[in-house]
Amino acid sequence: MSKIIYTYTDEAPMLATHSFLPIIQSFASAADVEVETRDISLAGRIVAAFADLLPEDQRESDALGELGELAKTPEANIIKLPNISASLTQLKAAIAELQDRGFALPDYPNDVITEEDADVRARYDAVKGSAVNPVLREGNSDRRAPRAVKEFARKHPHSMGAWSADSKTEVATMGVSDFRSNEKSVTLPADDELTIRFTATDGSETVLKDGLKVLEGEIVDATFMSVKALDAFLAEQVQRAKDAGVLFSVHLKATMMKVSDPIIFGHVVRAYFSETFAKYGSQLLAAGLDGENGLGAILSGLDELDAGDEIRASIERELQEGPALAMVNSDKGITNLHVPSDVIVDASMPAMIRTSGHMWGPDGDEADTIAVIPDSSYAGVYQAVVEDCKANGAYDP
Repeated sequence: MSKIIYTYTDEAPMLATHSFLPIIQSFASAADVEVETRDISLAGRIVAAFADLLPEDQRESDALGELGELAKTPEANIIKLPNISASLTQLKAAIAELQDRGFALPDYPNDVITEEDADVRARYDAVKGSAVNPVLREGNSDRRAPRAVKEFARKHPHSMGAWSADSKTEVATMGVSDFRSNEKSVTLPADDELTIRFTATDGSETVLKDGLKVLEGEIVDATFMSVKALDAFLAEQVQRAKDAGVLFSVHLKATMMKVSDPIIFGHVVRAYFSETFAKYGSQLLAAGLDGENGLGAILSGLDELDAGDEIRASIERELQEGPALAMVNSDKGITNLHVPSDVIVDASMPAMIRTSGHMWGPDGDEADTIAVIPDSSYAGVYQAVVEDCKANGAYDP
């Protein structure tokens, strides 16, 4: 009997599971096709990662690992619904909720001190971010849309707002001292074993990885971004947005670039709230409120700090005095800097381009914006599109 695997995921897709899944099952049964579900929700993946630490009645199988192997075979027929690309804040919230429901899961270790800490963190880090898509897409590199989807899109195209040549919207990127400009690569002449070392300004060295085996002909690629240059660039963009009277927005991909982009996001938060961090930075950093998990995490953690009310007032003052922030949800007061996973560059920038180069402001109205994409690796394509729309108007969908 043929089989379809339907993925059980999080949040809004749950509505589809209760409405769409019965329809699939009804149609499939008429064709003698079985429909099974697999739990790849964030909670399910967390529990599966620690199955060896839980009693048998609480364990979950590694459904994502199973589907990853299935995806590489000709028999694979998987319906994947949207799933959470969990930020660290969302991951910790899910852990806490599971703990409250009786699952004896370890806390996420912010600092890795012991081997046990390293093991726990590695398991959790494998769950956060875009953990699902790379696994399920490994067996299917063909991303072309089916004909029915194309025909529907032609009949019901996205709306496209009009562009003006006077638009103040622009893409701001570093261009120098970033990952793209510093990238180096080498083709290895022979089999070898490499060591990755970090050399500090005082000359001290820290081994980051040892015994890295490589083969003849393999390409080893490395790069870095200058924090000093990044901070100077961000401070300049905050001031430019204020001077130009446009929204300030940042566009990253913290769910996929799970190492670099959350760190960059933290620098953006600290650059925008520079006065707050200049005055209260030691207290905020000591509490783990460094901005890497967004403004929302900082605001949530202020109740635990002695100077929490003062810091909250300072943040509110900078929001009023600084450039207006682009909003994820104006009605709920959720800014572009609230949650790193809320603004994904390959979704947020096309949406901005389709809306006359506008984003939503705190007042609920659309406005021009400086779209900050710090690393120039993927800023160029959006920069070219914005300039083209200014010169020639909106695209015809």
